[in-house]
Amino acid sequence: MLRGRPKPQLLVSPEDREHLLRWRRRRTTSNGLARRADIVLRCADGLSNRVVAAQLQVSDATVGKWRQRYISRGLAGLLDEPRCGAPRRITDEQVEQVVVRTLETKPANATHWTTRSMAEASGLSDTSVLRIWHAFGLQPHRSETFKLSNDPQLVEKVRDIVGLYLHPPEAALVLCVDEKSQIQALDRTQPLLPMRPGISERQTHDYHRHGTTTLFAALDIGSGKVIGDLHRRHRSTEFLSFLQRIDAEVPADLDVHLVLDNYGTHKTPSIHRWLLRNPRFQLHFTPTYSSWINQVERWFGLLTECQIRRGSHHSVRALEDPIRVYLKANNEHPKPFTWVKTADQILASIACFCVATSEAGH
Repeated sequence: MLRGRPKPQLLVSPEDREHLLRWRRRRTTSNGLARRADIVLRCADGLSNRVVAAQLQVSDATVGKWRQRYISRGLAGLLDEPRCGAPRRITDEQVEQVVVRTLETKPANATHWTTRSMAEASGLSDTSVLRIWHAFGLQPHRSETFKLSNDPQLVEKVRDIVGLYLHPPEAALVLCVDEKSQIQALDRTQPLLPMRPGISERQTHDYHRHGTTTLFAALDIGSGKVIGDLHRRHRSTEFLSFLQRIDAEVPADLDVHLVLDNYGTHKTPSIHRWLLRNPRFQLHFTPTYSSWINQVERWFGLLTECQIRRGSHHSVRALEDPIRVYLKANNEHPKPFTWVKTADQILASIACFCVATSEAGH
């Protein structure tokens, strides 16, 4: 029986293990060094190169490279080798101080560091601070928002909806349903100035409001076509009318699976009675604060970008006409979205994010 070349044994001393664990956990460690430390620790625990590569989503050659580097040179083999060029004038300790101070402190007179305030605090130049921040992927001036779902049935709902996306049931149609409510007909106070060479399109910052409309939409995840309906009001009556339109347009021999959120108009007694009379409709509710899992939300984003945001509409009807044009163009050349994440991958990402936010809270 043919066997591969035997790998040299990898042993990690208690002192080295302590260093490797610190590199893997510390936030100031570069991603590359943390990955190398993780590779060595997993190999030291007896895992094969192939298993470690699969767990960390790297190639077998990468695992073998850092395994051999550690065996031959110890911890020093995991560090980046010096490169040619002018000698460094900033020490590793100064770099670490900038990174740690950026991550763990704030200036006394501001909510975040700037290159100039950090340069003054660290004694380096602002360009040096900027290079350090670029190297470690730090952008103190940026801030993003997040909202974690507190739905007690989060896991079940994610698995249910992702299962529909990745493995749609036979003899059935999966529709992502939602309402884009309160779309405002905004008319700029002065005419738009068109784009010219070297000059972008210009419009006034102020506007007149001429009312609102609501778009009810159902995206077919298989074909990319959208059933759309415009209403001036947003009640369960309008939602019931939209369900009746879906019922009329979907062939009678197909079951209908609707992915939708927990908005109150979706759960009124009149809706419940209609669903009892139409058993081919099955509702799959998204977890709370999880609109990202409903594919029609992405389609709403494209609609806003292409037809609504930069438009100027002197009436609600003038707003609804381009929306209908976009719907028609979409259905003439539909293109479905491709869902690639499995439920396990999504839940693992949520779990990691929960751990990060809980650590930040402490």
